[in-house]
Amino acid sequence: MDIRLDYYTASPDALKAIMLLEAANFDLCVEKSLMELVKLRVSQLNDCAFCADMHATQARHNGESERRLHNLLVWQQSTLFTRRERAALAWCDAVTVLDGAGPSDALYEQLCEHFSDKEVVDLTVAIATINCWNRMAVSFRKKPAL
Repeated sequence: MDIRLDYYTASPDALKAIMLLEAANFDLCVEKSLMELVKLRVSQLNDCAFCADMHATQARHNGESERRLHNLLVWQQSTLFTRRERAALAWCDAVTVLDGAGPSDALYEQLCEHFSDKEVVDLTVAIATINCWNRMAVSFRKKPAL
């Protein structure tokens, strides 16, 4: 499948808005290593090959192990992630794949055991941001470089 269009050049103003949101993500308080796992996981859930490739590459560059990256697809059954990471990944899955009711109270309470209020909001903004990027890349068929 061919790329449909280059959304950066087709609507610079729209992309400027997304880029402002992305720039705000750089100052969020959740650790960068966890943010990359979250961005990769959201991209996996959304079948976004471009973003999955980019965030797996960045995670490796930041020192993430191949083993953990491979286990991210099955994080629920893996013992390679901390409780804090598991709470973030569960939140990530629930916020990305909305079921109409939204994330459960039990899931929210589990998240709050490991994250401050600020971290919960920052994590949710990061999840929303990568969901936005995924929707752009998937809709316009952006592909990873070979």
